[in-house]
Amino acid sequence: MKKINKWALITLLSFLVSACSLHPDHVQMVNQQPDIYPDYIGVTIPVDIAPLNFSMTDDDFTDVYVDVKGEKGGSIHAEGTYADFDVDEWHQLLKANKGSRLLVSVMACREGNWYQYRDFSIEVSPNPLDEWGITYRRIAPSYALYGHMGLYQRCLSDFTETSMLENSQVHGQCMNCHTQNRTNPEQYVFHVRGEHGATVVHQHGKDVLLKARNDSLGGTMVYPYWHPSGRYCAFSTNKTAQMFHTGNNKRIEVFDTSSDVFVYDMEKHEVIKDTLIMTTGWAENTPAFSPDGKWLYFTTVRCGNYPKGYDQVRYSLCRVAFDEKSGKIGTEVDTLVNAGVTGKSVTWPRPSYDGKYLMYTQLDYGYFSVWHPEADLYMLDLETGVNRPLNEVNSIRSESLHNWTRNSRWFLFTSRREDGLYTRLYFSSVDEHGKATKPFLLPQQNPKEYYQRLMYSYNTPDFTSVPVKTNAREMGRKIERF
Repeated sequence: MKKINKWALITLLSFLVSACSLHPDHVQMVNQQPDIYPDYIGVTIPVDIAPLNFSMTDDDFTDVYVDVKGEKGGSIHAEGTYADFDVDEWHQLLKANKGSRLLVSVMACREGNWYQYRDFSIEVSPNPLDEWGITYRRIAPSYALYGHMGLYQRCLSDFTETSMLENSQVHGQCMNCHTQNRTNPEQYVFHVRGEHGATVVHQHGKDVLLKARNDSLGGTMVYPYWHPSGRYCAFSTNKTAQMFHTGNNKRIEVFDTSSDVFVYDMEKHEVIKDTLIMTTGWAENTPAFSPDGKWLYFTTVRCGNYPKGYDQVRYSLCRVAFDEKSGKIGTEVDTLVNAGVTGKSVTWPRPSYDGKYLMYTQLDYGYFSVWHPEADLYMLDLETGVNRPLNEVNSIRSESLHNWTRNSRWFLFTSRREDGLYTRLYFSSVDEHGKATKPFLLPQQNPKEYYQRLMYSYNTPDFTSVPVKTNAREMGRKIERF
């Protein structure tokens, strides 16, 4: 026993000598900024965002010692295996430094040695989010089959996530496209596919279930976008197919054998069709109303014999007038981005709510951009007509599925920039000149552990001004009876 205790004591002392003290005295200076995950160096954030917790990217680092100081005053500290900031202290510091910046000092320990890195800054924007949180679907990035998926909401000022509806509550059916009217959760729509398929419309505190597939429309109701009045909602109706790649950097191709755009009158429960956005010979898609409700944006391409020539399908961005009082669609189509000129394809047009910009995704061909690594975000200035790529936020992998805050100063988007497999959520702001800031990853309590373990993709995200009130059990029963 004496020998055992002796060796146990020696082992313990050896561990204590080699382990990293959380109060380092001897530190080696490193003339570079730390390599951290997520990369929050130089990002711009709103005062109402959750703490930007982070770890060292290199797993050999076992401990960090982090100080954050505000240029206008105040400081907070975190130490441990990763930087885990107190939520209340974090928000107090951000409020005190609104419109200024934070300076972050990082020391990290590896193999018993401490290293001091150059400080980096985080800009605190004077523009708030003015949104409570976000909604999204989480789904495994499967090709043909799916298992568990759900619609979720997340508070952006902390790390609270709640389920709105999971497919286990609707007999394992597919669900997607949860879309609110200008981030207002009092009016939303989402789709459920399968035996009890339905398009669920929530407004005035009530739920109305529409047939998800309507033969008179020629396909399923997808890709909704609300008119600002709340009376109308635009949909596309698509006959969708897919195929697989075997010899390039793409895995799957999703395309439509046909598609149209129509407007649904929520008061009269009527479909406004047989218009310029439901033409034979052309495939209209991905609609979006302008913030004043006077225009309906959409993408369109001449119909082909698919899948032959699938990689020659290039959508142009167009718009047509819309009269809110009569519910009539105009008789002339304006082309804003001509695929015949650019040689590229446009998808997911999303105008800012202040009417200044229209953000869209551009890719080599097609419209289902999440599977296209070349897909990038573009910005069209609606006042000047200037069109440009958002190089400030784009990466070498897919960027897509973007949406704006009500104040039009922030936007979110999905990206596969980390590994090319999973879409993650990123945020950026836009200044008065339309320039975007370096995007930052959706904060998590322990982001490195969370994202390494997460086997699901974020899909169809949007902002929500307040929490969405849902009764999943009751909703499941309604869909089952439909």
